[in-house]
Amino acid sequence: MKNLLRCLMVFPALLMGAVYAQELDFAHIETTGYGEVTAQPDMAEFTVQVEKLTKTSEQAKQSVDNVVSDFIRHLTEVGISRENIVSGNLSLSPRYRYPKDGEQELVGYRASRRITVSVYALDKLNTILDSALGDGINRVDNIRLKVKDQAGYIQAARMAAIKDAKAKARSLAKGFGMALNGIWSIRYNNVSPRPVLMRSMATEEKIQAAAGYQDAAITIRDQVNVVYRIK
Repeated sequence: MKNLLRCLMVFPALLMGAVYAQELDFAHIETTGYGEVTAQPDMAEFTVQVEKLTKTSEQAKQSVDNVVSDFIRHLTEVGISRENIVSGNLSLSPRYRYPKDGEQELVGYRASRRITVSVYALDKLNTILDSALGDGINRVDNIRLKVKDQAGYIQAARMAAIKDAKAKARSLAKGFGMALNGIWSIRYNNVSPRPVLMRSMATEEKIQAAAGYQDAAITIRDQVNVVYRIK
């Protein structure tokens, strides 16, 4: 029975391979087209974290909530829409001290919250980050520089990849004295754009680095594989 099941599992794979090989049993050229566009960031997204350690859970929660409220208020004052501010849920946990001799001792409660902010006017970024430090934010995490019209740049990179695949196919066919005879298959490999990321730095260093966003660039790439029939 085991041998029968093994054969039943292997047979479809062999059949698929045989069918694929049979379908490609004709003269063809396979090309891979690459497309790349470069964009200057025109928006930013960053995350900050507030952490407080106090003797009671109520004090910890209240301290964190006060910092978050002040920070959100300052953000709205400089023109950041409330819909572009996402504040996370409160995390609250006890903290203990473990002496070598004796039982663990409760030293207090740690409360924390994270806030993610999208900034669509980069000239305000430094002011906002400075405000975060003044409001009692403990940590500025990743500062991600992005582009608003990401879909447009992705489309441009895709069209460049298609153009590249076509040019390679025509060049190869001409070089071997043949002609293209239609497309047999297209396999698309999307490459997601990556924002410019600033991390692994002290908070002050991140703020200074953010001031140089004018010199930053985002590279958006795309890729497509095409099999052409030739004659």
